[in-house]
Amino acid sequence: MNGQLATVARAEELSRSQRWPEAADGWQAVVGLNPVNGVYWNRLGQARFALGDYRSALTAYEKATALGVWPVRGPEPVPLADVFPGEICYRIACCHARLGNTAPALDALAGAVRYNLRDLDRATTDEHLASLRDDPRFRELVGPPDTGARSRVDGWRADLRTLCREVRRRVPFRDVVDAGFDRAAADLERAIPDLPDIQVTIGMWRLLRRLNDGHSRILAHPAFPDWGRCLPVWFFLFAEGLFVTAADPRYERLVGAQVLAFDGWAVPEVVAALDPLLTRDNEYGPAGSAAVWLRQPAYLHALGAADRPGGVTLSVRLAGGDTADIAVEAEAAQPPRSWPRGGAPQVRPLGAGPQIQPRGEAPQVQPRGGTPRFQPSGEAPRPAAPVPAYLRAADTPYWFEYLPAANLVYFQFNAIQERPDEPLAEFSDRLFAAVDDHHAAALAIDLRWNGGGNTFLAMPLVDRVIRHDRVNRRGALFVIIGRDTFSAAQNTATLLDRHTHALFVGEPSGSSPNFVGETAPFTLPHSGLRVNVSDLYWQTSWPLDHRTAIAPDIYAPPTFAAFRDGRDPAMEAILDTLADGACDGSPDGAARADSRAGRGNPSGDGSPDGAGGGINRPEGAFEPA
Repeated sequence: MNGQLATVARAEELSRSQRWPEAADGWQAVVGLNPVNGVYWNRLGQARFALGDYRSALTAYEKATALGVWPVRGPEPVPLADVFPGEICYRIACCHARLGNTAPALDALAGAVRYNLRDLDRATTDEHLASLRDDPRFRELVGPPDTGARSRVDGWRADLRTLCREVRRRVPFRDVVDAGFDRAAADLERAIPDLPDIQVTIGMWRLLRRLNDGHSRILAHPAFPDWGRCLPVWFFLFAEGLFVTAADPRYERLVGAQVLAFDGWAVPEVVAALDPLLTRDNEYGPAGSAAVWLRQPAYLHALGAADRPGGVTLSVRLAGGDTADIAVEAEAAQPPRSWPRGGAPQVRPLGAGPQIQPRGEAPQVQPRGGTPRFQPSGEAPRPAAPVPAYLRAADTPYWFEYLPAANLVYFQFNAIQERPDEPLAEFSDRLFAAVDDHHAAALAIDLRWNGGGNTFLAMPLVDRVIRHDRVNRRGALFVIIGRDTFSAAQNTATLLDRHTHALFVGEPSGSSPNFVGETAPFTLPHSGLRVNVSDLYWQTSWPLDHRTAIAPDIYAPPTFAAFRDGRDPAMEAILDTLADGACDGSPDGAARADSRAGRGNPSGDGSPDGAGGGINRPEGAFEPA
């Protein structure tokens, strides 16, 4: 090993084992050999700080700040505490405070605030900053700790000031905090004495709605659990309207019904009333989030779109064609997610007579038999059909199956997180082993329900796709996207869009190729509400890419007719493309796919149960066994 690299490796090992005296000497040797790498100066600062040598730590941190710090190369996870400029500024403030340098300490703390320090509240309890707490400037920067002695009005006003402070210092593009934002905040502060708590909270949501940031949100549970009581029915906005796609067995007759009104308010009016709560990156995401808010009558009532906070009367057109008004009561629930995620009961295709089943934690191929528990009025019973693959295991982070009739591997990627039983890297090995073992001609990556997670976890998988020559060809690689493709899933889709030959299928994604977004919530001191305001701009695509979404090459939006019949329009489009011979390996096949896409070249099997899947496509349906 190169002598410099060996010295770095030794110092890293000493820091990991917290042998700080030796680590400090090790990093001192490293910066002697390589004084131009900010990472090494930062490591030296950490070791010196741990030893209480604040003067030497200060020198090292200042050097790291001047050089800049990015501690990883390639796809390794990024330790955020080492890359945010605010973090190093905070450590510099601690060093100055320990050395009795009050003014420089406050200047450094102000720099930490300016550079979006996360968890600013820690400054109020950090022993390293104890000497600063009585200074007026410290209180101005950080705010005093909550004593609990405020009145309700003063408490909510303190919460509002905290929210506005965090918005102003976190947002990557400061022009969104304009005069209109300031006026709206001032109007809300004046109105607080006359508003119930939930309407104060909605007023804060209105401020977040101005930020053009789909990650900005207020988490009211567990501070106000009653607000999150949910209707035990699930909705989805199809092209034909709003429909009930799943329900608790007590409301089973609602499954397949079109919802016409809530307490007499037409569905478009109710969705319009929800607008303050529909923070977004583009105009496609709210189609998914609105269906979640419609389950929470406390918010509908506060927005003037329901008669009471504890339930609603749904005016519906039932699956058999009859209309009815059905009262549905809200119940205690975990924070809801959009259907079909979040533990919604699983429903068989309505055209075959659905059978509601509780969702399992692992993907399962549902048995073909069974007696339907619900029949549309006037229709004779028909054999139960299998649950389509795209609805089979939406709560499972990732799974796949091989479909021999199409010689295709279908990979549903629902969350960018680690499964405890199989890390994503190991799963990726198994996925591509199945592709190779079956000599699969195509790979379909289904991101339509993927709301995100950790972008860095997905990058090795994307790299595998890029390097797989047989799969990474136009007409052999497909990516299914939709309104719920968001956050880290949007980054994953953008990486595939930019670096592979994938054809995109479905509907537009719920975010933009370049977007503001991050999850780093903070707590409001009076109410206990958790608020998230993004502090990062993800430029995963080109700087001049101003698309509001990734648009599909093949538009195949979800329709109620397809849901009713157990069909998947996106997979049908993929299978039709394969049937055209677009991935037969011939130049003509590739040219046909390129022409259809309208874009050029950008700069064991794995079934859930260990059994191979198959395709049964009566009248075009996609129904893997």
